[in-house]
Amino acid sequence: MSKFNPYEHLKVSLNEDGTLCRFNKMPQMEANPNPGVGEVVASKDVTINTENNVWARIFCPTKLPANDGCVARLPILTYFHHGGWIDYNVGDIFSHERCGQVAGDLPCIVISLSYRLAPEHRLPAPYEDAMDLLFWLRQQLIDPNGEKWLKEFGDFSRFYVGGRGNGANIAYNARVMAMDVDLSPLSISGIVLNQPMFSGNRRTKSELKYACDELCPLPVWDLLWELALPKGANKDHKYCNPMKDRTIISKISKLGRCLVIGYSMDPMIDRQQEFVTMLIRGGAKVEAHFDVGFHGIDLIDTKRASYIVYLLKNFVS
Repeated sequence: MSKFNPYEHLKVSLNEDGTLCRFNKMPQMEANPNPGVGEVVASKDVTINTENNVWARIFCPTKLPANDGCVARLPILTYFHHGGWIDYNVGDIFSHERCGQVAGDLPCIVISLSYRLAPEHRLPAPYEDAMDLLFWLRQQLIDPNGEKWLKEFGDFSRFYVGGRGNGANIAYNARVMAMDVDLSPLSISGIVLNQPMFSGNRRTKSELKYACDELCPLPVWDLLWELALPKGANKDHKYCNPMKDRTIISKISKLGRCLVIGYSMDPMIDRQQEFVTMLIRGGAKVEAHFDVGFHGIDLIDTKRASYIVYLLKNFVS
């Protein structure tokens, strides 16, 4: 029997200089700032940080709701994509189509960030990129000549930070970091964490039960954290295991509203439920939705994807 190789499972190989070769090439979708008749969402790319080559894709509905003949302002949602820290970008078909679905169905403005990837850029680099996005949004809010779609259609009083998988981890940590900086007049109304990626040194029951998960068996999760965490850090580092972060206790009540979504056969389900318990005990306002399913089911099940849009719609209304 051949030994399981998590690199082969992920379709990557590690180079001698510590970089990765990524062989799993996803189909790419281009931004479409001028959609044709019948297309419900427009999208365009903007630069966030030229030095780090960080950019974002903005999704805006083409059919805007109206109140008393006036165009209604739309909630704004940032989105940090999945990929286990090491792969994908906002142009990948899964990220592009899901962001477009949320923007069109909610409706809202979605800003999807193409953050730097590990191991070339270990944590906290993606958190720093997320903070750059928040500062960029603040600038658009105060600049009379700021980003047109945001200025004309966005409702900055309903601004949410969200993500999926490791992107949900980014959303949480960016929200925590934002408490220590002045973003005014930008204010974060809440966070949306879809299947947040957490771990720890102690194995949980769900990690052991689903250790041979077909999508991401336990050695794969271990490798992803090994590639993403600061060198020398273990999985009880606060980036990986927020329940071990003693400095967060006094801040939890200031997080704002929190939407947490998870699935019963996700190896991380126990961590996610521990995380929800921590938030509730700390005084955060939490809406938790745990359903039957596996990690990533919303990427292939259209009904699950639509249900997440339904949860979002209720959360941001």
